[in-house]
Amino acid sequence: MDIGDFMLTCPSKKFLGVECLGCGAQRAIVLVFEGKFAEAFQMYPAVYTLLLFLFILVLSFIDKKRKYSNILMILVIVNLIIMVIGYIYKHS
Repeated sequence: MDIGDFMLTCPSKKFLGVECLGCGAQRAIVLVFEGKFAEAFQMYPAVYTLLLFLFILVLSFIDKKRKYSNILMILVIVNLIIMVIGYIYKHS
């Protein structure tokens, strides 16, 4: 049994034949956990900011005393910028 057996299929790629902005994120996260950091970045350049976003999001649910909304919003914007630039670079 392989971790690839549990990965979700991208509906955009499956039904329309077009990759979305998130295509490659699952595989990149798996590569990070396998210690293949450069390969993860090549697969999906926003992988590290995405993981940081997810970490802070979980932290915001655990630590109710602090406000994380500004940090999360900044990370959303940074992620979107990296995702769009990566998508354009990948398909040009």
